[in-house]
Amino acid sequence: MVQDTTEIKEKIISLMQIKGPSLPVHVSSEIKTSILFASAFLSELISEKRIKISNMRVGSSPLYFLPGQELMLEKFSQYLKSREKEAFMLLKEKRFLKDSVQAPAIRVALREIRDFAIPFKNKDEIFWRYFQIPESELDIQEIKEEKIVPIETKKEAEVPSEKPLIILEKKEKPKRKPKKSSPKKTSNKDDKFFASIKTFLSENSIELIDIESFGKKEIALKVRENGEDKLLVAYNKNKISGEDIIKASKRASEKKLKYIILGLGGPLKKLDSLIEALKGLSSIKKVNKNL
Repeated sequence: MVQDTTEIKEKIISLMQIKGPSLPVHVSSEIKTSILFASAFLSELISEKRIKISNMRVGSSPLYFLPGQELMLEKFSQYLKSREKEAFMLLKEKRFLKDSVQAPAIRVALREIRDFAIPFKNKDEIFWRYFQIPESELDIQEIKEEKIVPIETKKEAEVPSEKPLIILEKKEKPKRKPKKSSPKKTSNKDDKFFASIKTFLSENSIELIDIESFGKKEIALKVRENGEDKLLVAYNKNKISGEDIIKASKRASEKKLKYIILGLGGPLKKLDSLIEALKGLSSIKKVNKNL
């Protein structure tokens, strides 16, 4: 039996040497056994450090590959989720990205595509490099110049004012528009809110699957808790109202998922009492008053 097991493992290694990164379904077909048994053999090979497993998923399954075949994973990037694919394409184009200047959603996605995005520190700043590019090629000056400019600010800079030129000449201080908002301040608040959500996920062993929507006051994420996919809706507010719960319930219902609600505080007092009361409710029925 030991002989047979060894032969099967060697057959799997040979398969990967020829075909590169493989899914359990491909392995099971090659060794003519069930996916369950194929996965067991793959797990043993991982524990023996003879093969590696990808962070990326093709469907619901990871890819298994031999050490040295990391570059071959790139051809499977088409299977990344939309936000992760956006981060992948951006990093591939720029080669290096400075973490602190990226949009929150991109920062999260970079942390999810660990097969392609490699983090490292430079002068206490976190940078990401495309996995095929060595860290030594980082040009700090080039990265510093690539600051995120809000779309509105770009438009203001590019589109001429509709006011006559004479009026602009009379007013010596036409630079009131840039004071419209404070991008850095808002970004920091968004980052703190999102960071608190990530901490909650980590502390409760909940896996982030995808970003459904991302706003200043509300973030919706698809997550996995105890093997079950759920919709997590986080409100950037101190008290959660009945309308917030109904809104989250509708979104989850559309996706046929159970849902989790997060807030900076708990629900309003009256809602807290209602939720507690509903726990013991069996049903609500209507009596015929005409009898």
